[in-house]
Amino acid sequence: MKYQSTRGGVKGIPFKDAVMMGLADDGGLLLPESIPTLTPGDLDALASLAYPELAFQVISRFATDIPAADLKLLIEHSYASFTHPEVTPVVHQDGVYILELFHGPTLAFKDVALQLLGNLFEYLLAERGEHMNIIGATSGDTGSAAIYGVRGKQNINIFILHPHGKVSPIQELQMTTVTDANVFNLAIEGTFDDGQRIVKEIFGDLAFKAKYALGAVNSINWARVLAQVVYYFHAWAEIRRSTGCRELYFSVPTGNFGDIFAGYIARRMGLPVKRLILATNENNILSRFVRDGDYSVGSVVPTLSPSMDIQVASNFERYLFYLFDENPAQVKAAMAAFQKSGSLPFDAAQRARVADDFLALTVDTAQTVATIRDFYAATGYTLDPHTAVGVRAAKELAGGEVPVVCLATAHPAKFAEAVLHATGKNPQRPASLAGIEEREKRCEVIAADTATVKAYVEKHAL
Repeated sequence: MKYQSTRGGVKGIPFKDAVMMGLADDGGLLLPESIPTLTPGDLDALASLAYPELAFQVISRFATDIPAADLKLLIEHSYASFTHPEVTPVVHQDGVYILELFHGPTLAFKDVALQLLGNLFEYLLAERGEHMNIIGATSGDTGSAAIYGVRGKQNINIFILHPHGKVSPIQELQMTTVTDANVFNLAIEGTFDDGQRIVKEIFGDLAFKAKYALGAVNSINWARVLAQVVYYFHAWAEIRRSTGCRELYFSVPTGNFGDIFAGYIARRMGLPVKRLILATNENNILSRFVRDGDYSVGSVVPTLSPSMDIQVASNFERYLFYLFDENPAQVKAAMAAFQKSGSLPFDAAQRARVADDFLALTVDTAQTVATIRDFYAATGYTLDPHTAVGVRAAKELAGGEVPVVCLATAHPAKFAEAVLHATGKNPQRPASLAGIEEREKRCEVIAADTATVKAYVEKHAL
């Protein structure tokens, strides 16, 4: 399997090089040159597998340059740290299926990908005798998951930018209380979009990227998306066994388009997904795109679901590549125009194709609170605010003719204030959060300025 850039300047590179490159050298995002397709018989064979073996069967189709025995060990090691034997279990509550993605070290769906990516990096660096300086931006969960994925690992330093004062207290503590020598937390005086812009600009400086051996953990890294594809197959298999249904809806709370894009890839591979339901909070550039063809940047609005407080969705370019019939010149021109104008137009034919892939809903703060409250009252099950956005969208948009799976992207204890406000009760804390407020912290507040961040990286890079 070879990889190409959405903008056409990189072609024919193997999976290992795609992982190490992160952002494509031409500024685009990497995608496989072809997507493997599975028959109904293939799907039925996958449905009986435990999660690590299922992950191997999916990922190995895209990572053909890693020996099978090595890949199996990397996958098994990555998911051994999860606290549930099924890794991402499915539970049935109040008419919807909840895919719990929060049983990893930092209690968020990002662990599913970043535990694997950290191990992939360590494996590839050892194989090549190289080192890496990881730079990433986070709106909350990616940062801690990336840090836990590489903390203490050989030949890796990690620099994570988060928006100062704009992540939940637990999210901040999960990052800043990791004091391993190879971990650097930077609180930028700006928004997540500022952090994402700074990271893209740094990676766009190819001389700097090469000199400091920069690596990416944001979902611009294809391996992140690939690892997330697996749990769509897992959820389908679980519900197929329990209900006999072959077709599903998936409802995905999203801000950066990475998690839902993994579902889109699963659908292109042949997973029988009726529609992907795209759920946003008030930062609704993506739901406006699906519903109205309006992909235009607005101002970031702080909400109870801060991991989705995003206006520029970095993974959206990957979907554009397919919407534009895999035409990299058209993608490159569209992204250049978007950089200047902050908006993209879509014609009627393109909008019809989008409508075939997605349904979408904007869920505001009041609706999020009401969903957490009502769901808890009906079931005793506590939703975190991001998951509540997805559940609300599922209940409004899924027609009831086939089951709907809602992706539970974070443990409710990460957003205790929102849960307390909605239900009157604090969510139960898992053991990993016990005493976190008393732990030693390390973090630097820094200007949201590319040159300032580059200077910091220069000073502390391997």
